[in-house]
Amino acid sequence: MSPAFGAMEVEHYSKGVLLEPFVHQVGGHSCVLRFNDKTICKPLIQREHQFYETLPTEMRKFTPQYEGVVSVSFEEDEDGNLCLIAYPLNGDHDNLENLDNSDCEPKSKLLRWTNKKTMLLENEKISKEWVRQHRKEEKMKSRKLEEEFEWLKKSEVLYYTVEKKGNVTSQFKHHNPWSMKCHQQQLQRMKENAKHRNQYKFILLENLTSRYEVPCVLDLKMGTRQHGDDASEEKKANQIRKCQQSTSAVIGVRVCGMQVYQAGTGQLMFMNKYHGRKLSVQGFKEALYQFFHNGKYLRRELFESVIKKLTELKSVLEKQESYRFYSSSLLIIYDGKERQEVAVDSDPEDLEDLSEESSDESAGAYAYKPTASTVDVRMIDFAHTTCKYYGEDSVVHEGQDTGYVFGLQNLIDIIKEIRDESSE
Repeated sequence: MSPAFGAMEVEHYSKGVLLEPFVHQVGGHSCVLRFNDKTICKPLIQREHQFYETLPTEMRKFTPQYEGVVSVSFEEDEDGNLCLIAYPLNGDHDNLENLDNSDCEPKSKLLRWTNKKTMLLENEKISKEWVRQHRKEEKMKSRKLEEEFEWLKKSEVLYYTVEKKGNVTSQFKHHNPWSMKCHQQQLQRMKENAKHRNQYKFILLENLTSRYEVPCVLDLKMGTRQHGDDASEEKKANQIRKCQQSTSAVIGVRVCGMQVYQAGTGQLMFMNKYHGRKLSVQGFKEALYQFFHNGKYLRRELFESVIKKLTELKSVLEKQESYRFYSSSLLIIYDGKERQEVAVDSDPEDLEDLSEESSDESAGAYAYKPTASTVDVRMIDFAHTTCKYYGEDSVVHEGQDTGYVFGLQNLIDIIKEIRDESSE
């Protein structure tokens, strides 16, 4: 039995789960999908899977919790919408028709692909004309996706207005352009391979944003080197060029993506990896400042917690013999929802009784300070991670990952600079 069942105890799991775009994905090229509120999944890469199953105990607090493996199939509903459905890893794909898909949306509309090489839809009532029209629409969708992708590359910093009515969290679902791009590209890849293969393994991981009402997420590409030991010469040259032309070569870290809620304007700001690559060291510092600024004030209460966790992570990695985290990212996450502001001399026990309306905004920072807020620091993306304990790798490294540690130290120093300069 897959470890997912024991760890997750999801009753509806055996019925098949419709995977949705994970709207808080701000970087990377691998598609991250939402399994449920507390769990995400992504295509299984053997090296990354091996990392999660063997990672040192002291590193576990700095990585998402690994929750098992699922089998994912590419399907269509009766309206021609492409879907990805997760099933138990040990499920029999030939008997999927017997599974209850009551937990999937759109409900009872899923149409399976047959095992015939012709790949005809199983609904015999669909006319040839409908099929021709459907294929035409799919080509148009594909072209539109390419056009949107080109627009995304040109629009490297985007602002979206969040509707004031309703819960802010519910408005997130349709705003993040990067997650939608990755989702559509994954669907397209699986569709193109459907004639030869329609079962994929995905790993289940903890959703690091689940405890935040309005997650603000910073994705940082760490280290002075990004290519793995198994990279082709072309891939190696391409990754070296990206490092040399960005802050990676200078300070060992660059912005790979960002999502920030601007409380002052009610907008969401997105910064993608293309913009992050262009930043100078000063531009990188300004981007960090922007990440910790909610449009009204700087979230100074976050600095000490971030610095403490980064310093602890640095200490842990300095002790990891032989590990190299090539092309790995570091996530910094906090809640963009505005916290109560309290008078400096207020009794902490009175905090729960305060409302936003009771604070005198005109007094500003002189009389009021924001309450403490949680912040998370986690390492992600281990597709190119290597270690001597893996056994089969031809290249064996000794000592710590100096490039990653170098980037962490510079990140800590820059955040301290922002903290000190903002308090002057």
